[in-house]
Amino acid sequence: MAIQSRYELNPADMPKQWYNVVADMPTPPQPPLHPGTGQPVGPDDLAPLFPMGLIEQEVSQERWIDIPEEVQNILAIWRPSPLYRARRLEKALNTPAKIFYKYEGSSPAGSHKPNTAVAQAYFNKVAGINKIATETGAGQWGSAMSFACKMFGMEVKVFMVKVSYEQKPYRRSMIRCWGGDVIASPSNTTHAGRSILEKTPDSTGSLGIAISEAVEVAATSADTNYCLGSVLNHVLLHQTIIGQEAIKQMAMAGEYPDVVIGCCGGGSNFGGLAHPYVQDKVNGKDVRIVAVEPSSCPTLTKGIFSYDFGDTAQMTPLVPAHTLGHDFVPPGIHAGGLRYHAVAPLTSQLLLSNLIEAESYPQIECFESAVTFCRSEGIIPAPESSHAIRQAIVEAMKAKEEGKERVILFGLSGHGHFDMSAYDAYFDGALEDDVMDEAGIASALKAIENLPKPVGYTGAPTK
Repeated sequence: MAIQSRYELNPADMPKQWYNVVADMPTPPQPPLHPGTGQPVGPDDLAPLFPMGLIEQEVSQERWIDIPEEVQNILAIWRPSPLYRARRLEKALNTPAKIFYKYEGSSPAGSHKPNTAVAQAYFNKVAGINKIATETGAGQWGSAMSFACKMFGMEVKVFMVKVSYEQKPYRRSMIRCWGGDVIASPSNTTHAGRSILEKTPDSTGSLGIAISEAVEVAATSADTNYCLGSVLNHVLLHQTIIGQEAIKQMAMAGEYPDVVIGCCGGGSNFGGLAHPYVQDKVNGKDVRIVAVEPSSCPTLTKGIFSYDFGDTAQMTPLVPAHTLGHDFVPPGIHAGGLRYHAVAPLTSQLLLSNLIEAESYPQIECFESAVTFCRSEGIIPAPESSHAIRQAIVEAMKAKEEGKERVILFGLSGHGHFDMSAYDAYFDGALEDDVMDEAGIASALKAIENLPKPVGYTGAPTK
C-alpha cells in the first residue's frame, strides 16, 4: 500500500465562513488615522475607495463572517487546496521532523491571491462598481485580480512595480489573458508616478509607489474603486480559509504542528495560514508561529512600530504597523511580493503581543532552500515561498541536532513557473544578496519622524 503524502478535503468541507482574528486578540490593533485631520478613519473616509461590504469587514469585531455563495462557487474551482507531507524532503535532510506544507499553487493564478481577489471583486460588483484600479509587486496579485474581475465582468487597471514588470514578462501576459490593463510603475499616467520619475528617472519602483498610482486613479474616478492584495484587515480575513483547511487536513494526518511558518511581505499569505492557529494559541495550544521576510526588506525584524502611510505619495490613511518608512524603496530582489515597506497592522500587533515570531533571510539562502525542496518534492516554489521553506529547513535541522521529533507546517504560497529567470540567475551565480544596513534603515525611517505615534511605539529596531 502506498504511503500517504497528500491530504485532500471534500468540496463540502471548504470553509463557509472567514475567521476574524480581531475577536480573539488580547490587544486589538489601533485605528488608522486620517492623513489630514489625524483623527480615526471612519466609513465615510473609506467610501471613495471601497464598497461598504468590505468597509464593514475592515472594522468588524465579529469572530466569523459568512462567505457569500457566489464567492464560494468560484473558490470551489480550486478549493479546498491540498496539504502535503514532504516525506522526500525529510529523507533528504535526514531529519526526525515531520514536514507538511499547504499548497496554494493550484489556483488559476498559481498563488493564494485569488482567495481575496474573488471576494473583493464580488463586493464591488454588488455595490455597482465595474472598474478596479490596483497594484502588484511580482504579478501574483495583479493576475489574481484580473482573473477575479473577469469572473464578474469587470475592468481592471494594474500598476506593476517596474523591476518585476521587466523581470517577469509572463505575469504581465497572465494579466492580459484575463483582460487586465497592466502598466509599469512608476508611470507617466498619474501625477504620483510623474513626480517620482522627475526625481528618479531610473526608479525601479516599489509597492508603495504603485499603490499611490492606483489609489490616485480610484480617488479621481467616480466609477472606479481600489483593491489591495494585502495589509488590510479584510484582505487577511479572506485568506483565513487556508488555515482553516490546514487544521482539518493536519487532523486527517493525525498531527498538530509544533511550528507554523509563512513568508511575510504585506501579511496576507502569512495571516491566511497563521490566524486560525493564533486562535488555537490564544485558547491554550502550544504552537510557535513564525513570519519570514527578506533581509533586504526587514520590516518586522528591523523596522519600527509606528504610524505610517501605506504609500509613497502619502495618500492613504496612517496605519499602526512595523515599517521602514513610506519612501523606502527595497532592492530589486526576485521575491517581488515581499518588497513592501510596512506590514499588516494585524501582523504587527500579533508580534507586539508575542503571539508570533519573525525571522529574515537573504535571497541566495532562500533560493538554495527552494532548490533543495524542488529536487525532493518536485514543485518549483515561488521566490516568496522560498523564505518559508528556508525557515522550515532550519527548524528541521534543529530537530536533527536535538534528536527530537518536530511537526512543521509551512505555507507554499504559490508556484514559481513564471519566475524561472530568477532560478537561472541563481544557477548561473548571478544572484546577489541585498541586505539593508543600519545606516540605510535609519535614513529610510526619517520619513516618519514627525508622524503620530501609536501606543507601543518602539522608536528603535524590534530585533
